[in-house]
Amino acid sequence: MGSTQNDSGPQLILASMSPHKMALVARLGLSFETFDPAIDESTQAGESPEHLVIRLAEAKARVQTAAYPRALIVGSDQIALVGTEILGKPGSPGRARQQLRKASGQRVDFLAGLCLLNTASDRVQIDSVRYTIYFRDLTDDQIDRYVALEQPYNCAGSIKSESLGIALFARMEGDDPTTVLGLPLIRLVAMLANEGIYVP
Repeated sequence: MGSTQNDSGPQLILASMSPHKMALVARLGLSFETFDPAIDESTQAGESPEHLVIRLAEAKARVQTAAYPRALIVGSDQIALVGTEILGKPGSPGRARQQLRKASGQRVDFLAGLCLLNTASDRVQIDSVRYTIYFRDLTDDQIDRYVALEQPYNCAGSIKSESLGIALFARMEGDDPTTVLGLPLIRLVAMLANEGIYVP
């Protein structure tokens, strides 16, 4: 019989210090801890976007396995794609404006890799989830105002869809809108259920 909470079972650990990802996992009402995975997130030669996010999600989950011998560790990674071009975290106002000019009037695919690692059994569940956003045609003034207000320098594709970023979109398509926020909760809930943890 599975449990509805994780207090008596394995620890739930989020391999991220992102406030956005912590807020997402907190929605599930489960107690959890966090750590900073601090891995190299560079793309490997010839690597597909799907392979990149899955590889990085698993790598983040595996960083601290020795410290958590009986835990479920959540690792995730996200990129934005305009065509075949990967838009990562911009890191600066100039890069953010550049990314948004590329996204203006375009289809942008957000791809999230998700890994749930059971450190006791070494069981790994891995998936990639895609969500598509069609951007409005944006003027330079709109982009400048958005960047100044939101400062989205740590967000893939310079998008904060949970706040003002929603005003940049014409429409959205996909099964799980939390994919855009960096951690697809619908898929995570299914993975947790496979480990006997049921939400709600």
